[in-house]
Amino acid sequence: MKSAYELAMERLRASDPDAGAPLTNEQKARLADIERVYQGRIAEREIFLRKQLEDLLAAGNQEEAEKVQRQLTGEKVRLAEEKEAEKDKVRREKAPPSA
Repeated sequence: MKSAYELAMERLRASDPDAGAPLTNEQKARLADIERVYQGRIAEREIFLRKQLEDLLAAGNQEEAEKVQRQLTGEKVRLAEEKEAEKDKVRREKAPPSA
């Protein structure tokens, strides 16, 4: 007897047969590169905005500090979504036929 998880995975594979296709070494390398680039971008924005946040809190400007905190959260979410969209493009690319 199959578990609910196994049945769900079978339905998922049936609905999108290309989703489970193995990745080529080139695709794996590109996915790793995308991950590295976006980790850097997120870290860069976080460092910049955390500095602003600390300065605002030190100055006692709570209202502006909250705006910067919301901006930081929003930018991290936006960059994570961009990263996943880029990775999805790579995953969906068809591998060239073997010669």
